[in-house]
Amino acid sequence: MRTGILVINAGSSSIKFAVFTVNEGDPAPVVRGQIESIGAAPCLSIKEAAIQALPVEAADHEAALAHVLDWLDDNLDDVTIAAAGHRVVHGGTRFTAPETVNAGILEDLSALEPLAPHHQPHNVAAIRAIAARRPELRQIACFDTAFHAGQPEEAVRLSLPDEYRQRGIRRYGFHGLSYESIMAQLPGQLGGAALPVRLAIAHLGNGASMAAVRDGRCVATTMGFSTLDGLIMGTRSGSIDPGVLLHLMAEDGMDEPALTDLLYNRSGMLGLSGISADMRTLLHDDSEAAVAAVRIYCYRIGRELGSLAAALGGLDALVFTGGVGEHAADIRADVCGRSAWLGVQMDKPANDRHDSVISTPDSQVSVRVIATDEEMTIARYVRDML
Repeated sequence: MRTGILVINAGSSSIKFAVFTVNEGDPAPVVRGQIESIGAAPCLSIKEAAIQALPVEAADHEAALAHVLDWLDDNLDDVTIAAAGHRVVHGGTRFTAPETVNAGILEDLSALEPLAPHHQPHNVAAIRAIAARRPELRQIACFDTAFHAGQPEEAVRLSLPDEYRQRGIRRYGFHGLSYESIMAQLPGQLGGAALPVRLAIAHLGNGASMAAVRDGRCVATTMGFSTLDGLIMGTRSGSIDPGVLLHLMAEDGMDEPALTDLLYNRSGMLGLSGISADMRTLLHDDSEAAVAAVRIYCYRIGRELGSLAAALGGLDALVFTGGVGEHAADIRADVCGRSAWLGVQMDKPANDRHDSVISTPDSQVSVRVIATDEEMTIARYVRDML
């Protein structure tokens, strides 16, 4: 019987899951899957079993996780799940490393829901659901904010009265598990060469952010208090003048729910283009609106990269990751072209082939494409805590 680790990444209407076995070296992936459209038309997909969009009954996360656990019991009879690791978006100022969840910690995680209202409740719901179904199973929370916890004070402090800082209103940063995945893979990618001292990582997907890493430590990131900040995303606005929000409140009578819907669901690439939030769709659309949206998207990435280079005191390496970063050669080419002033020289054929190294040999900045694996990052943490 093999010892297994269950990894859960719960979203608002989906649950991604993976099972790894504990071996010498890295945990070994056994199966990955997801249940989508929870509460609407839920479907189970499991890549390794060639199951795609199998309808299931799942009105909520508890019912969805019940399906996942039942499927694992029926199909992985040689694997004993020893623990479950969860992606938890927000750890606040307290949780800067993975934690075994108990009743007290679960309440503390629930108390952080106002800081990440579109993510944290679903992360906590998944933990509660497994606790209800498998109360004996150890559960470990791994935090997206933890990677950024060591940022200097000047990077996290907001220019508000101190009473707000004491309430936890500050810059945090997210996508930390993705950044940790890149940092874990870099030594192998470099083949024994020294890690870059001044590194920028661009996690570009439906959600998007960038981080500046100096000597292995995050010193700045584009996301701040919330997952709205920084880069333009699929449907999220990215950075926006707060005066715009005050104007919309005063002139249009918009309240908190209306602004939330605007900024989280109707903005970003969808709002810019009026066509789609999906970068693949926009890159294959030659309409003026689609072309303009992509141009603005790349402009903002290039501008943020300059800001991160300033925080680092220069730039030695740039890594693209995430669905867009890994697969959209045109986006990488545009960003690299805008970054020539930093010493970036892109190898176009290598970029078009999606090679792991897409910079020329004489480029002052090494540019790489690395696939992120947040589930593996969580599995490593859980293995180390077993």
